[in-house]
Amino acid sequence: MFPFEFKNEPKVCEIGGVKFGGQPGDYPCVCVSSIFQKGDKVFEGKRKEGFNEQRAAELLKTQDKLWAETGVPGMADIVANTGQEFKTYIDFVTSVTNMPFCVDAWVMKPKLEGAAYCAEKGLLDRMFYNSLTVWEQDLETEIREISQIGVKHVLLVSFDQSDQMPTGRITGTQKILDIIDRVGARFKSIFVDTSVMNGPATALCGVANQLVKEKWGFPVASAPSNGSYMWKKARELWGFKGWAAADAALEALSAFYYHDMIFSGPMAGAERIMPAVAMAEAFKATARFAESKKLPKDSSHPLFKLFPEFTEQLQTL
Repeated sequence: MFPFEFKNEPKVCEIGGVKFGGQPGDYPCVCVSSIFQKGDKVFEGKRKEGFNEQRAAELLKTQDKLWAETGVPGMADIVANTGQEFKTYIDFVTSVTNMPFCVDAWVMKPKLEGAAYCAEKGLLDRMFYNSLTVWEQDLETEIREISQIGVKHVLLVSFDQSDQMPTGRITGTQKILDIIDRVGARFKSIFVDTSVMNGPATALCGVANQLVKEKWGFPVASAPSNGSYMWKKARELWGFKGWAAADAALEALSAFYYHDMIFSGPMAGAERIMPAVAMAEAFKATARFAESKKLPKDSSHPLFKLFPEFTEQLQTL
């Protein structure tokens, strides 16, 4: 049977006023959507020529509006190639919205520079470090650096090439935790991303997330959008609408299946993703109620916000 309650109470973490984790159904899955990534339409020419500020502001404000309407929180995954880009993008995002945000880069140096800038600006309570990975060659240095900067919230991306089943995500997580212990670093929040390979393999992430929550209690995540955006054949078969339906379904299924956070792809997709996740969260909260008679702890949960009359009926049962 699909368990909606863990015997050991999972950890609840808070970033920028948003709560993550806990028992399934306590708090809604947070949608982390990327902005300033390669190919983002906010860039009208070459990246170094700057971005369309009006378009970027519209994306951020739309996500905030959807958060208010659905009860599904949003986070901005700020993608940059250099420390200077991070400074520009962080200043812009924080001038438009109060949502929490990630610093996200492929290599260590700009990530560290982005994190250091957040420390300088007093933004570490809102900032999420994305991420510490098992494939970083100098992971010990990166952990030591972010610890010295004062990073509070960090994502561990776990994988084991020799074991691609959910158990491999556990060994991958343990490897990173061992290095954190060796360095002597301490973080206020640790999240685990269990590494998507493709759409259906996201189910392995859900199973791995259950194992992580049982073993350590950490909030858990993955990036279902990696699976859907790599599925080029769907667009060939059904066009954008068909692919978009599959993408929204994958994100919603992931939210239901042991995810406290999903990396949901470009922010331009928020209008289809966040309502889908809202329905999945209302569905999950109702399933949990059937098992435990417990309703969400978050008063703005999609079940309360979108289905108030049904919620009142549940409270009489």
